[in-house]
Amino acid sequence: MRPARIAREVRDAIEARYIAGSEPATVLPSERRLAAEFGVARATVRSALAMLREQQQIRSTAGGPPVVVDPRLSKAPQLSSFTQDALARGWHPSSRVLEAVEEPADVSVARDLGLSPGSPVAHVRRLRLADSAPMALEEVWLPLEVVPGLVDLDLSGSLYELLEERYDLAVFRHDRRISAITVDAVHAELLQLPLGAAALFATQIGLDPRGRRLELGRSLYRGDRFDFTTVTFAARRAPAAGGGRRTAGHTPEKRKALA
Repeated sequence: MRPARIAREVRDAIEARYIAGSEPATVLPSERRLAAEFGVARATVRSALAMLREQQQIRSTAGGPPVVVDPRLSKAPQLSSFTQDALARGWHPSSRVLEAVEEPADVSVARDLGLSPGSPVAHVRRLRLADSAPMALEEVWLPLEVVPGLVDLDLSGSLYELLEERYDLAVFRHDRRISAITVDAVHAELLQLPLGAAALFATQIGLDPRGRRLELGRSLYRGDRFDFTTVTFAARRAPAAGGGRRTAGHTPEKRKALA
């Protein structure tokens, strides 16, 4: 049996026995123990673990044992950047800049940013990566009058950090809309996905603390690597006909005051 095939079988066995169903941060057995358990050489176990790292199912700190990681990056209902989310998960974030130009805003970009059509904007398109694996394709437009010279700067890191440090601008709120789509050939190649794979498409408008529109973003997230969580509150119900059920000791006037 070829060594590569044996390593793949050991990888599958480790995944089934120690990773599937395990909580993030679960520590895997040592290489020595795994080699004894599966009856293979430690070099084979090392190859199997390397495959699992490439698949981002485990990670290892310097000198530490491999631990299980959650391959999905959750976007909580809290404004944070891709860089912050990746670092919080223990991943190394990076970006590949695909385009950075100054251009006139088309009708839809101008509308979403509250500008006149043709107003100058900075347009930045980047592939976002975690531990060198593609995670999302991000495209943003910003009014050029508030970010002069942005396209000439280093855009490989956090754009929000750059806006704060260079331009004293802070995105305080996102108005975001998310929909499910399937990727076309161009996006499949960039995100290293099969043609027609599921993805999440998000359109967002970023506002500063005064409600000024600073950013229009259109992002494509890998469906197998991202999920979004929301916080939902119950709608206030209208009173039942006839005033509804009365609470002992509360007159209608008191109940109105307590509402």
